[in-house]
Amino acid sequence: MYLLACLGVFLAAYLANAIMITIFYHRGLAHRAVTLRPWARQLTIHAGIWLTGLDPKGWACMHRRHHAYSDTERDPHSPVQLGMWGVLFGQLKAYERTLVGLARGEREFTRQVEDLDFPISWVNRRRVWYLPYLTHLAIALAIALPTGLWALAGAYYFGIMSHPVEGWIVNTLGHAVGGRNFDTSDNSRNNHLAAWLIFGEGFQNNHHRYATSAKFSYQWWEVDLGYGFCLLLEKLGVLDIRRDTLIPSPAVVRAHPVQGPTVESTQAA
Repeated sequence: MYLLACLGVFLAAYLANAIMITIFYHRGLAHRAVTLRPWARQLTIHAGIWLTGLDPKGWACMHRRHHAYSDTERDPHSPVQLGMWGVLFGQLKAYERTLVGLARGEREFTRQVEDLDFPISWVNRRRVWYLPYLTHLAIALAIALPTGLWALAGAYYFGIMSHPVEGWIVNTLGHAVGGRNFDTSDNSRNNHLAAWLIFGEGFQNNHHRYATSAKFSYQWWEVDLGYGFCLLLEKLGVLDIRRDTLIPSPAVVRAHPVQGPTVESTQAA
């Protein structure tokens, strides 16, 4: 039972982290594929960093740069440029550089997020970026010290702070291993393992072809759990899905092969 409890805690924490990033940060702020209700948008802006450790504006800026320069030398985290293992460190350095660029008002970065009418989080402006991480560590210790349930505490901490591994899996496998439905100008791939682990994010080739679609799956056998959560959150009144930009069916694409937003249009999204 204890191991099942640890697994449950890990999955719950992992789910909270991944949903915030894939739906609220990615499909919401970065691409506007879903429209967050005002209260949900404010919650994302102010509380997102405390849940994930990642700045919402910094994350959106880096991701838009990834689309604008995908798999070129200016891509923040391309395995084509950095290698599979190099992405793990490269994505961290790119994130730090993005935050510095935004804080300094450097045009190279600020022009990517001109539509996001909020600054980077105060914890980054004041260079206390470690506070969210210490907060989750304190919660984990509060679980473990009085009870001795160290495995349960570790399950919580590593679940809620799983974003470096999530990002590495998507950024590497999604641009190195898998098939392609669309002939994009980058090396984006559809990796089913990454898609199952990270709620549809592994369908990078589909996403890079139709960047403003809230739905990342294209073929009937491709499963995007993140879009399923979008549908649920829409019913709960948290967001609205932009159905005018959803990825079309294969039959529609075959009939109209140039339809849909391309990689290059993401910068304006």
